[in-house]
Parts: sequence; structure tokens; C-alpha cells
Amino acid sequence: MRRLSGTLAALILAFAGLAATTTPAAGAGPAPARAPAGECSVTWGSGVKAEWDSDYKPLVNIRSGRHDCYDRLVFDIDGTAADRIGYYVRYVSQLRQDGSGDLIPVKGGAILEVVAFAPAYDPETMEPTLPGVRLNVDGYRTFRDVVVAGSFEGQTQVGLGVRARLPFRVFQTADHLVVDVAHTW
Repeated sequence: MRRLSGTLAALILAFAGLAATTTPAAGAGPAPARAPAGECSVTWGSGVKAEWDSDYKPLVNIRSGRHDCYDRLVFDIDGTAADRIGYYVRYVSQLRQDGSGDLIPVKGGAILEVVAFAPAYDPETMEPTLPGVRLNVDGYRTFRDVVVAGSFEGQTQVGLGVRARLPFRVFQTADHLVVDVAHTW
């Protein structure tokens, strides 16, 4: 019994020492955002995401990025972090252009319609603020196509072709609207 409790005490001390060496020091900053292999579980869901309050600042760029667990689409807005960016994001069977109802082809197994409450023009001058955007998403795990369908009545509509109907999240950070689509369920 004495030998077992001594062994147990040694194991506890060894584990405590290991924990102490892997705990970041105060002020060292957050751990890297890189997910360990096989740890990409998400709880976002695939239902409609919306934020109705918006300051309707002009959209000036759309860009994309690849991450370990998701692909990301970012809408850059000509505003400040204090400006609200509204949106309505949902899966659709086909993308129909706002205003005209024209069918807009989008490649992929599923289509995520992203409506940013930000015009692709300056509301004062009506001059375009978004250059012709056709993002190349070759090599992405989830994204298959990004098509700007147009800007109508202060909103810009984008068709995001994805591999399949996968979970997604939408949020604002500073003057950016971010749409992340997970690689897996």
C-alpha cells in the first residue's frame, strides 16, 4: 500500500510539473488559433443568420481566406468599427438576383446567399465602390465559387458556392462582415 501511494504521489507531482511547463505565462498572449489535427468540431448550424440593424456604409472589397477548420469570406466596409453592418445569410436552391429575379449561376453542391446591408456604391454620388470582383477559390476545401450578383437598394447580394450544405457563422469585426463556412459537420 505504501509503495502504491508513493507511486501515485510521484505521478501526481510529475503531472503537476508537466501542467506547469505547458501553461502560458501571464501576459504571454492568447494561444495560436490553429486547431489541433482532428479538432474542428463546430456548433454553428446551417439555418438563417441575420442582423437587421445597419448603417449602410459602402462595400469596398470582398476577399477570401483558408483556415484549418473553415473557409472565410470577408466584406470590407468603408466605415468605422462603430458602424453596424446588417446582413441576411441563408442557403438557397438557386440564386435569383434582387430586383430583376434573374437566375445567377453559382458553382457548388450548395449555394449560400449572402446579402450585406452595404451598397456597392457611394450613396451620395452613386459612384461604384466595389471593383468587378470574381474571387478565385481554387484549392479551397469548402468554397467552390463566389459571384457578386449585384447591389440593389442599399444591399449587395453575393452567391457563395460551397461543396455541400455545411455549418456557417456570420459576425462583424471592426468594419468587416465575416462569413465562415466549416469544412465538416
